[in-house]
Amino acid sequence: MQRNSNPQSRPPTTALPEIAPVVKSSAPLRTTQESVGSFWDMLGIRIVFLAVCIAAAFHFRPFSVSKEVGAGIGLLFGIAVILFELRLRHASLRRLIGAAAGSVLGLLGAYLTSLILTHTIMPESTRSFFSLAAFLVMAYTGLVLGANKGDMLNLQALGGLFGSERSLKHSFKVLDTSVIIDGRVADIADAQFLDGTVIIPQFVLHELQLVADSADPLKRQRGRRGLEVLQRIQKMAHLEVHISDDDFPHVPEVDLKLIELAKRYDAKIVTNDYNLNKVATLQGIEILNVNQLANALKPVVLPGETMRVFILREGKEYNQGVAYLDDGTMVVVDGARKMINKTIDITVTSVHQTTAGKMIFGRYDDRGEQQIPRPAPAVASAPAAHHIEPQTAPRVAEGGAGGERPPRPLYPEQNRS
Repeated sequence: MQRNSNPQSRPPTTALPEIAPVVKSSAPLRTTQESVGSFWDMLGIRIVFLAVCIAAAFHFRPFSVSKEVGAGIGLLFGIAVILFELRLRHASLRRLIGAAAGSVLGLLGAYLTSLILTHTIMPESTRSFFSLAAFLVMAYTGLVLGANKGDMLNLQALGGLFGSERSLKHSFKVLDTSVIIDGRVADIADAQFLDGTVIIPQFVLHELQLVADSADPLKRQRGRRGLEVLQRIQKMAHLEVHISDDDFPHVPEVDLKLIELAKRYDAKIVTNDYNLNKVATLQGIEILNVNQLANALKPVVLPGETMRVFILREGKEYNQGVAYLDDGTMVVVDGARKMINKTIDITVTSVHQTTAGKMIFGRYDDRGEQQIPRPAPAVASAPAAHHIEPQTAPRVAEGGAGGERPPRPLYPEQNRS
């Protein structure tokens, strides 16, 4: 019983209250975009549509069946149409336009084919079969090919009709787990460099909850920090936060799920993961990398400039010191090994930009520092000269040379001897 009260068993219970506000607060944010009224409206419309299909089939009795069987056929037909409509809701406007254009062109080609068949001498039944087959094949082929090639359409050439669709495409951003735990995305959003609609998938929230419930104190702290960052983002008035329920059970990895979600919403992925950046870029997904933004905002330093840095530790090479700027940039200083825990002025020799960040190399000139303490003994000797002035005054008076040249009293003493 005493082991159950140890600190290691408490983290799962302490992390849950912090996760709960995030999940609960996502509901009102989601209802701002998908309000409850619109859901019930769509449900009512679908019920009315099913009722009409059942009543029509019950009255007309297709295929000369009984009224009860006709009502069942109408119900199945209405359900099939609703399922097709739900599937189309996830399609983009480009795919819908491509599918519509492809099907119309297919039907046009099938109609021209049927006109040619009317001038043949084949029997009527065979001609009807080939005409129907041409309509089905051409319509189906045009629908599928048009939907698959719809992403290649240039909607800008169609004028301002699709301007809103074009503007909404770039307003969706999907947040990665790593960038949420990093926390800098909240500062970027607070500075209004991140706008539009921020999409937070449910599988990302689940991953954050697993990290916050971890037995490792470091992971648990990172998970809690990610939840606090989400709560901070949700309170920003200029952002719309959408908790997405979309999931891809056939995709095992979270990074690949993010890519599929970005494809579905035509969104950008906000991350600081290098591997996710490369994989998503290869698949044509636009990436907002926080690390690239941080490197771009670092101050520009040119060779020959003077910098004031604090030497923190010893470098790897001989007589090197290492310092860090406020943004985390490493500064390697030659000749600064003896100046650890001191603030010195260095001269920049070179700047190297790498994928991990920027490195600055500089040189410390100790000769300039050594010239500084030289005037100090001269200032200190001045009062000493004033102290010995009463002792040397008689000798100076004997020589009659005054107090400006103290060595002169030695010459009369040598002449006397």
